[in-house]
Amino acid sequence: MLLVSNLQEFCKEASNLLQVIGYFIVIFKVAIPLIIIVLGMMDFGKAVVSEKDEDVKKQAIKLGRRALAGLVIFFVPTVVYWVFDGVTGANNADLSTCKKCIFEPSSAECKDATKASHTTY
Repeated sequence: MLLVSNLQEFCKEASNLLQVIGYFIVIFKVAIPLIIIVLGMMDFGKAVVSEKDEDVKKQAIKLGRRALAGLVIFFVPTVVYWVFDGVTGANNADLSTCKKCIFEPSSAECKDATKASHTTY
């Protein structure tokens, strides 16, 4: 029971940091696919202009690796969410503040928690 209350207190006290992490995740989810698309277009443009089949194949492999890395980075928050659900289920903890601040940083629950953490100091 002590662990559950410690986790809940941690979520409330760390809500500011978790909210910042949540905003970074949102930015990454938008920026990474855009960066992959722009770099892929530039690389393929260079390969097509050079008119060498070998360059086009190299750029296709490079784009595939970037896309795979982008997918991994894109799905890391989902894995973290599953971990939170596992901890919540195993300890009967209410980590909704942590989840809201990381996955929905502009939600009312997260904003309330950040305001509350400011008033406790």
